[in-house]
Amino acid sequence: MAERIFNLPRTYLFTCLLALGMAVGCKAQTAPLAADLTLNRHIEVMVRAQFNVPQDYVVTVGARKPSQVPGYDKLPVTLARGGNSQVVEFLISTDGKTLGRLETFSLDKDPVFSINVAGRPVRGNPNAKVTVINFDDLECPYCARMHQTLFPATIEHYKDTVRFVYKDAPLYQMHPWATRAAVDANCLGALNNDSYWTYVDYIHSHGQEINGEKRDMNESFATLDRIARQQATLAKLDAAKLDACIAKQDESEIHASSQEAASLHVDGAPALFIEGERVEGAIPEAALWLAIDRALRAAGIEPPPMPVAVPVAVSAAPSAPAAGK
Repeated sequence: MAERIFNLPRTYLFTCLLALGMAVGCKAQTAPLAADLTLNRHIEVMVRAQFNVPQDYVVTVGARKPSQVPGYDKLPVTLARGGNSQVVEFLISTDGKTLGRLETFSLDKDPVFSINVAGRPVRGNPNAKVTVINFDDLECPYCARMHQTLFPATIEHYKDTVRFVYKDAPLYQMHPWATRAAVDANCLGALNNDSYWTYVDYIHSHGQEINGEKRDMNESFATLDRIARQQATLAKLDAAKLDACIAKQDESEIHASSQEAASLHVDGAPALFIEGERVEGAIPEAALWLAIDRALRAAGIEPPPMPVAVPVAVSAAPSAPAAGK
């Protein structure tokens, strides 16, 4: 376990704590010490202000307990409403002048290190020690930009030292054909690894073709299906199996992937996890490569050298003619 003391966070942390409290249920409250009433009032005011606690919540400051942090005691603060309560552990300095929180992080159960990639198509060396997982939306323009950064430049730079896996995280409300594209891509992937990637490459670079002039969803769906069937023909795949998969439009795998993304607090795409390290958005190639280099070094692999930028020659400006010439 790793521990750290930090200053009180803002509103969003209270929301998370409150949600947890309602799920956990009721817990016994500890009455405050009479001698600490003034200090407890100051603590309550600060907690209400910092966490934006609604007025109908009761905030009760408990008794101090010994902590493992030098100079600090544990201080339980109970947030209660309507029969439900949650005890939040704070730290308070022994002189009563500083309030903080102790947050612990599980190093063996962090979900970023156990993202499910079983059965997913792999690009690059399947046995590579470093995996780049990308939660992707096939209709997202920023995802298309990230895809272009990954392929071909990044995969060519790292060659067989890195493998790439895509997970589905379509933004349903913003991108109406993204789910259909993901289903069709997975139908191809179930038949052939390389055909999945060829399809994803094409979709990410031909968004306007799929949108169509009329932006009719039925036409977009038909275009996605046609592209998938063309890819199957070129790769000599089982057309009957592909047609059956496309017709079924089973979205269960897509929803499971989206739920996993939500559990990782992914709220947009693209979102990459490089051996657990989160990289969000279409970041520049150089920044992405720094994160991959860190993962490679942690795996005992020396990253390939960064390409040397070629200096651009700048022509000197012509001298101004001398006066009178």
